Amino acid sequence: MSRRVALIGRPLRRRHSQVMHDAAFAANGIDARYELRDIGPDEVAGFVASARDEAWLGFQVTAPYKRDVFVLVDAVEPAAEAIGAVNSVERRPDGTLLGFNTDAPGFAAAVEAELGLRLAGARVAVAGAGGAARAVAYAALDAGAAGVAIGARRAEAAEDLASALAGRASGHALEGDRFRAALAAADLFVNATTVGMLTPGAVIDPAALRADAAVFDLVYVPRETELLRLARARGLRAANGAGMLVHQAAIAFRRWTGVEDAGGTMRTALAPLLEEGAEP
Repeated sequence: MSRRVALIGRPLRRRHSQVMHDAAFAANGIDARYELRDIGPDEVAGFVASARDEAWLGFQVTAPYKRDVFVLVDAVEPAAEAIGAVNSVERRPDGTLLGFNTDAPGFAAAVEAELGLRLAGARVAVAGAGGAARAVAYAALDAGAAGVAIGARRAEAAEDLASALAGRASGHALEGDRFRAALAAADLFVNATTVGMLTPGAVIDPAALRADAAVFDLVYVPRETELLRLARARGLRAANGAGMLVHQAAIAFRRWTGVEDAGGTMRTALAPLLEEGAEP
């Protein structure tokens, strides 16, 4: 029986996940396919119910349905519970659905692989207060970061996120003095906003960082954002979000299939889509 997985969301603008997973299925001789399901809000519950069928290995979730799926699955892993979002689901042998989150471990793995930086003991500054920022901050704290400072346009949003993380992080106005001080002390700065992708420019000036700091931009289209260009011009270690995309996909693939490391195959399949001018 051919098996299925899917990505649900609206709108679905890119096929990167489909290309990576289909390449990994083919490379490992697995009769399965990855589908893109652009569905409306009234279709989410029905889709989740249908994924209990034995034809499904599981599915993934992107905006705006991560919270919706959180309450529709049968169980949620503790890390996803703490992050407050499910982005992947595993269908268990009895047909029940287990929600988990691959963004946090995917980020942690990418930071170490792409930047050679361990989060344990690191001081981390994060721009953004949405779901991506929450996963990043959780990953850093879970790995033993010495401190996490969150900066957002609205200080209240950053403070709310810090509170949701059991007060283990601090929240500040993105352009305020306290966040500037956090940038000056940071070992790692992370852009978890859409600046550089949906909005031109750089979310911060990398000149605010130490000369030995590193920069991680979750944006991967375009391949080099203004933030990364400026950081590299300063001589800082810098990476985009493509590595995180691959690592989080490989984590989901392992959960669905038992294949331990599909990352290399996925990275090779993804490369043409990341070339400048390639189709989304």
